[in-house]
Amino acid sequence: MRRRDFLKTMGIAAGASTIPFLKFMPAEAAGRDGTLVVVTGNGPNSMDIQRKGTNRPSYQIAVNLYDRLVGYSTKKLENGTLMYDYTSLEPEAAESWTIAPDGKSITFKMRKGATFWDGTPITAQDVKWSFDRAVSLGGFPTVQMKAGSLEKPEQFEAVDDETFVIKLLRPSKLTLPDLGVPVPIIFNSTLAKKNATADDPWATEYLHRTPAGGGAFMLERWDPGQQTVYKRFDGWKNGTLPGVERVIIRQVPSASTRRALLERGDADVSLDLPPKDFAELSASGKFSISGVPIENSMTAIGLNLNFEPFANKLVRQAIAYSVPYDQIFKQAAFERGIPMWGGKSKTPATIEWPQPFPYDTDYDKAKDLLKEAGYANGFDVPLSFNLGLAQWSEPMSLLLQESLGKVGVNVTIDKIPGANWRTAALVEKKLPMHIKNFGGWLNYPDYYSFWVYEKGRLFNSMNYDNPKVQELTNATLHMEVDNPEYAPKIKELIGIFFDDVPLIPVYQPYLDVAMQKDVTGYKYYAHRQLDCRLFTKVTS
Repeated sequence: MRRRDFLKTMGIAAGASTIPFLKFMPAEAAGRDGTLVVVTGNGPNSMDIQRKGTNRPSYQIAVNLYDRLVGYSTKKLENGTLMYDYTSLEPEAAESWTIAPDGKSITFKMRKGATFWDGTPITAQDVKWSFDRAVSLGGFPTVQMKAGSLEKPEQFEAVDDETFVIKLLRPSKLTLPDLGVPVPIIFNSTLAKKNATADDPWATEYLHRTPAGGGAFMLERWDPGQQTVYKRFDGWKNGTLPGVERVIIRQVPSASTRRALLERGDADVSLDLPPKDFAELSASGKFSISGVPIENSMTAIGLNLNFEPFANKLVRQAIAYSVPYDQIFKQAAFERGIPMWGGKSKTPATIEWPQPFPYDTDYDKAKDLLKEAGYANGFDVPLSFNLGLAQWSEPMSLLLQESLGKVGVNVTIDKIPGANWRTAALVEKKLPMHIKNFGGWLNYPDYYSFWVYEKGRLFNSMNYDNPKVQELTNATLHMEVDNPEYAPKIKELIGIFFDDVPLIPVYQPYLDVAMQKDVTGYKYYAHRQLDCRLFTKVTS
């Protein structure tokens, strides 16, 4: 498909879409009294966030069906949207916690009376088993725990049923906040161990399809590829009971259909719509639209250093000068974000992150750099994007294809199904040039570097390897921000990102959510999934 043909399709009306949507819902939800209906483009591929290969929609399972020791407090943005505050924690399964005077341990007191869905008390032994599991399974969950200096089972002790202790390897600004992310959930260890085997001691096959939690919602039904249904756990003691009794999350691949369902009143909340749709829905005034810049996130172009031309820094800089930033921002993102280009200096003045990189569209400079690098005649390269995010990544790819052609770089577009994206881009790291949209859960530049710029990390799809980056990231990751050494090291780190540019930021995207006017309680999280515990519906 050529760019002009694709852009024509962006104007097709959504109202023509009709699907037998309600037939997939439980019969008792037909009246929708006390039921929240959500439509989204992608659904969970597992009930277990700690399983290798679990996708982002599965994070919602961890948030709604399981407890953590602590949660995040809430703050309100200027536009009225509720937002998590990772700098301020509040009790969840642990009713209190104390840091030892020597700073070498944290002691948590479990909430009395809290149980799993089957009535089994939630104890420190369950937390111990769950944390041991998280640091032992490997892959993304284990690395996420490591970011908070939670690295080995020996750090975790169940003193008795009500007392859980974490022994700290080092002081770190990330340890407590890391306990509130979706990964360190608390499993019903008694139930899990009953379904473990010698070959599967952590019950990964069982927990993949059968949650064993005690969260605010229970799993009522999961039809992979179609829908996930939650039912409120009325015995939940670790917070205020949710304002809705049931949540139906329907997977609807077509964005136009998701919009039509919202406009017809058949859906209460719609996610994953194209930026163009959110802009139009917001302008209509008929819906509540929440648009929040995703913290620690950039929509960017990844350049894989294993692809010969991109091993040359001059080529990477040339590509950065060839990006049609303004066109992408207006025609693909519909300005639903914050520009990340046009920085004034290659020496960062602040430690703000993300911040605009010092590049703009300059074809002459790009050509000069390609010539200096030995690629005066350009080269051929595939540009890959995730079909699951095609609503914005396809127009972005087409604009890039046209723009890079002006400096002699011949781009072919590679469309990768969403189900295969994580493997191709992040696990195998085999895509020469690709569209990225990683967002870090904890809002620090060193945390972003830990995940995206360090050698071998899951989200370093660029195969970038710079020992100085490794050194600076390790030096700052656990350091408090008010340490006098922190800011100079972070500025040096960001300056390397500017100069080496294995990742070309275009904009910091908004997380947009569209809701009916009678729906309240939406809370923004950096993991970009719904916390359904706070939702309520105003009934007439």
